[in-house]
Amino acid sequence: MTHQEHLLPLLVVEDDAAIRELLEEELNDAGYDTLGVPSAEDALALLSHTAVAMMITDVRLPGMTGIQLLQQLRQSGSELGIIVITAFGTIDQAVEALKLGADDFLTKPLDLDAIREAVFRVLERQRLSLSHDTELSQFHGIIGKSSAMQSLFHDASRLAKSDAPILILGESGTGKELLARAIHQESKRHEAPFVPVNCASIPADLMESEFFGHVKGAFTGANEARRGLFHSAQGGSLFLDEIGEMPVNLQAKLLRALQEKTVRPVGGEREEPVDVRIIAATHRNLEKEIEQENFRSDLFYRLETFSLRIPPLRERGTDIEHLVFALIDKHAEAQSKQIEQIEPEALNSLLNYTYPGNVRELENAIMRAVTLSEEGILQHQDLPERLREQASQHNGSEITPTLTGEVLPGTQVPAPAPTRWPSLEEVEKRYIRKVLEATGGNKRRTAEVLGIARRTLYRRLEDSEE
Repeated sequence: MTHQEHLLPLLVVEDDAAIRELLEEELNDAGYDTLGVPSAEDALALLSHTAVAMMITDVRLPGMTGIQLLQQLRQSGSELGIIVITAFGTIDQAVEALKLGADDFLTKPLDLDAIREAVFRVLERQRLSLSHDTELSQFHGIIGKSSAMQSLFHDASRLAKSDAPILILGESGTGKELLARAIHQESKRHEAPFVPVNCASIPADLMESEFFGHVKGAFTGANEARRGLFHSAQGGSLFLDEIGEMPVNLQAKLLRALQEKTVRPVGGEREEPVDVRIIAATHRNLEKEIEQENFRSDLFYRLETFSLRIPPLRERGTDIEHLVFALIDKHAEAQSKQIEQIEPEALNSLLNYTYPGNVRELENAIMRAVTLSEEGILQHQDLPERLREQASQHNGSEITPTLTGEVLPGTQVPAPAPTRWPSLEEVEKRYIRKVLEATGGNKRRTAEVLGIARRTLYRRLEDSEE
């Protein structure tokens, strides 16, 4: 799996059921999954919670027209690929649609080969654009196309040129160490060591020795002299993650090291010069920690002069889409797997989850899903339960038992009733729906599994909706 358009369905907006079915059938034959709706209003409702690769819309629709739909999407900032089709095509309509941001304009009667070619062209332009955007949206491996991340990359690059201490703020899982490494790589110190240390993981009674080293015999067990983290990072950068966890007494010694550029090993009699750039990070509110006397104000002001805030994932707009596909590629390659398809339900859950654990939580979810995936398909059931549950709550779906005792979204659980054998027609309808669900809504594949013609499948689906 390398490109988003290979995974997402195409949306067909057409009020003529026969033409809509024809378009979907032809696109299914071309290897695309499709979703079809009869109106612009239905399209907007679907797009509010479902990701699609592109849209094909008729101009004349009941209610809002296709041109008005196009205009509304572009005004909202959507970059969705859109092809406009109509039986009443005029030069004026074509010019208007293209000015509003349509990617192509076709007329009825439909030339199905032209439709396929137009779809391919739009998706290829999107693929090239996404590839170009991804190259422009990376900062030493950190993906971020949103304005918030682009601003962060710009500021980080500027600050990297100095030797001043930097404080990185951000919630857990936002990638503070990745940003610290990127700053180190941008700096003139990039050929020297980058030494990361989590202040929360070092016992308080050993922390001074870990940072500044100790001389032989400085304390029980100090059988030989040992150089500390400052010396290990000589000429490079020392990354102090979770600096808010550092004991107050050690904060004073860290401040002195910053000011004097020297350290004294535990048990030592003299200061030793060090050349180290400090990059610190925390998820805590240090100003509140100062009020509670857990953090020194002088150290805070020394660090806070040059601070960077990494926005949580929920504030990063469409970055999550780029991250989802980049992380699927990353973990599929790491596990020597080929992910060719992702179920629409799984993709929607990944795109709509709130991620309190930020990018780290997203990556863990995708690593799990790729690990559990089979036959090149990343399924909804492969995702962590919390993602599936939130997606269910988001959709507001109610549930009902199936023949196997499982539940399907969108129906009400019935009250207890006397046992009743279902009719053959009911079993058939449920079985068709089950196969349709298992194929991710792919009607062509569903018809193949059932051993019936696609038109027969369409007719039975229509009968089941009556």
